[in-house]
Amino acid sequence: MYKNYNMTPTYTTNRNFVRIPQNDISRYVNEIVETIPDSEFDEFRHHRGATSYHPKMMLKIILYAYTQSVFSGRRIEKLLHDSIRMMWLAQDQTLSYKTINRFRVNPNTDALIESLFIQFYSQCLKQNLIDNNSIFIDGTKVEANANRYTFVWKKSIQNHESKLNENSKALYRDLVEEKIIPEIKEDGDSDLTIEEIDLIGSHLDKEIEDCAQIRKQTRKKELKDETVDAHLFFRTFLRLRMYITFYTHLICKKCFDLYKSYLEK
Repeated sequence: MYKNYNMTPTYTTNRNFVRIPQNDISRYVNEIVETIPDSEFDEFRHHRGATSYHPKMMLKIILYAYTQSVFSGRRIEKLLHDSIRMMWLAQDQTLSYKTINRFRVNPNTDALIESLFIQFYSQCLKQNLIDNNSIFIDGTKVEANANRYTFVWKKSIQNHESKLNENSKALYRDLVEEKIIPEIKEDGDSDLTIEEIDLIGSHLDKEIEDCAQIRKQTRKKELKDETVDAHLFFRTFLRLRMYITFYTHLICKKCFDLYKSYLEK
């Protein structure tokens, strides 16, 4: 079950809603995420325990933060208290940086955030709202071209946009390597429960199994002299390395803290 979250005007009582210009980039972020069908979030839904934050809300605040060159979970948490745009997207719900970081490295979330970022960024490039060398979206361009654009989620990438999307994918991979992973590690989230460590282990087992399967398929193609999808293998390897780097850091820190507390007894 999710915490109450509804962005339709009828239900939106947040006063920040009327303070944000109609052509503001935060509204475009809201628009594209709202077009994602609910079926894409089936894996996030659970019926036990406490209610969780709605994944659409989480995606919105992360995507908007990325468009503003903000990658640190701590800084995103701070924006939820300081930015009227983030307050509106979150409907005044406040999240800890730990919740934000754990959501964006969740295997169920990883591919969704990547696809969402790539499609949104590609559409902004195509509509001249952004240049090739920056992910910061020029609000003045959005304002000047108001009401001309519509942002829509697509289940699959269109072939005629492959060149544009490849550039966006390359940028996203650079962001993951150079900005996102270092910022998550810098945030220093270390308060893990035993259950969370077990869950991390199961996620890593699945990623390792997927990576091994793709490597096996790649090897078969090499033996048959077929074209190897190196990009697919690289993406899987990169994702696996991200999980291992992040979660190993958390588990080692947790073990160190437990050992330290044991010595102090």
